[in-house]
Amino acid sequence: MRFNKRFIYQHVGTFKGVLFLAAIIVIISVLGYTQYLVGELRESTRSSLTQKIKTYSVLISSDNPDLIGVALDQIQAVEFPIIVTDAEGRPKLWKNIGFAPDDTSEAALQAIRELVEVMDEEGNPPLPIHVGAQVDSFHYSDSIVIQQLRWLPWIEIVVAALFIIIGYSGFQTIRRSEESMVWAGLAKETAHQLGTPITSLMGWLEFLRSEGIESRALTEMERDFDRLERVSARFSQIGSESKLAPHRIRPLVMDTVDYFQRRLPSKGTPIEIRTEFPCDPVVNINPQLFGWVLENLVKNSIDAMFSSGGRIIIRCSESSDWIHIDVIDNGPGISKRNRRNVFRPGFTTRTRGWGLGLSLSRRIVEEYHGGRLFVKETAVGVGTVMRVSLRNKQVA
Repeated sequence: MRFNKRFIYQHVGTFKGVLFLAAIIVIISVLGYTQYLVGELRESTRSSLTQKIKTYSVLISSDNPDLIGVALDQIQAVEFPIIVTDAEGRPKLWKNIGFAPDDTSEAALQAIRELVEVMDEEGNPPLPIHVGAQVDSFHYSDSIVIQQLRWLPWIEIVVAALFIIIGYSGFQTIRRSEESMVWAGLAKETAHQLGTPITSLMGWLEFLRSEGIESRALTEMERDFDRLERVSARFSQIGSESKLAPHRIRPLVMDTVDYFQRRLPSKGTPIEIRTEFPCDPVVNINPQLFGWVLENLVKNSIDAMFSSGGRIIIRCSESSDWIHIDVIDNGPGISKRNRRNVFRPGFTTRTRGWGLGLSLSRRIVEEYHGGRLFVKETAVGVGTVMRVSLRNKQVA
């Protein structure tokens, strides 16, 4: 079950793509079927009009006034816009176009002529009316039902899209708030839980010193104790207002490199860490949290190259707007499919990993420092470049 959940979580982007494609197919199907119905209604309307016009042509040619009246009533009974013109294109009869049947002013006739052109361009060719030797033309537009049916799916799609956008935005806001609360609660609880063993270790270290014990092991224990205190302080700051102050980047990088240099695997394939720092900017940062970001990035590179070995370079560069810190490795790289997911909480390609390091690091860089953390370059079998960018306006 755990494997299935992880598989689903890691392929959530694919599932979203499938759902999006399914939604597009549904929309196209609805639009296509609606247009099919509109076409069928248009064809049915044209067939009905053709029959009525044939009847009208016969009755209007009669000398019987009653039959002529029936013919006119039959044409005027149509419930959608119609215009009848003579052979020269002069309007003779019209209905449902916004002009009174007895309005024969020049302005009205000119407007009706323009409507005739619009009707003919809508895809409803005029129907001929044979009145003796004269041939009139019957122009018509779509009925209100057809017009509404044509626009109905678009209206439905727009309304549905608005609901989806509003719902998704609200859900994302709630989810981010919940994630932030979970992050803060987990971090503070971790700091609280670390407090007891740290206090105990402090007492034991003082006891060993009082006994006059001096050894390399005690020195390393003191370093690890300082490390635990630093980790506890970092966790306690998550969810709290971060205080930024001017600090140099180089000492933080060198401290991170020194920490990992003493813990790199001594057997098997070697891993080399080196720095390239032509610049040493002073930036407004929280050194404890920013040092955590650097450690997470270096540790990810080490984990990726643990079995194969390789090289890690921490490089600094700057422009007029940004200060960039790149963590470069020549490890296995990140696949195109996983590149979009590496910063998602819980995503990891390692069996024992929790997938929280990069997500937490991005949160620290972007939310606490107003910067950016992203995959600058990566290629399978070549390596990865992770870039941290801080705005240069923060330089003291």
